[in-house]
Amino acid sequence: MSWVHCLKSLGNKKSMTFDEIIDNVLESEGGYVNDKDDAGGETNMGISKKAYPDLDIKNLTRKAARQIYYEDYWTPSKAEQLPNQLREVYFDMVVNFGRRGSAKVLQQACNGKNTYKIKEDGMVGTATIGASKNLEPDRLRAYRVLKFAKIVIKKPTQEKFWFGWFRRAIRV
Repeated sequence: MSWVHCLKSLGNKKSMTFDEIIDNVLESEGGYVNDKDDAGGETNMGISKKAYPDLDIKNLTRKAARQIYYEDYWTPSKAEQLPNQLREVYFDMVVNFGRRGSAKVLQQACNGKNTYKIKEDGMVGTATIGASKNLEPDRLRAYRVLKFAKIVIKKPTQEKFWFGWFRRAIRV
């Protein structure tokens, strides 16, 4: 049995809209945090001061966060072009790893199945979209967990976030 089967199969979720997905993301990200060990630094609803230095992060509204996620994350990530069952998992990864990092995880998951050999360049294009059509959500979740594990191994201060990341990865 492969390590992918270690994850509980959560089944294929119905196609979700940005509005449904973003509500789950905002719930997972929570409110204002300024943890010295968090690579994102000062954040609110997952939006970081590092990425938006001119934004009043502490007083960020839910409406403004949704707009940022739609314009700067959802649309450029091409999440809506992926198969329905992968959209939520992939977009949630985009929030954690950024567009390029998430695209690489998606490409690794597609290549790991040995059905396709696509370039792991961090860009979601026609080859990645095509290869993802046969990808099971649990395989993508497994590769996401692997990425989190690599982060913790590389930077041990991130271990305190491990269980939260793991729970989120298998829940989404």
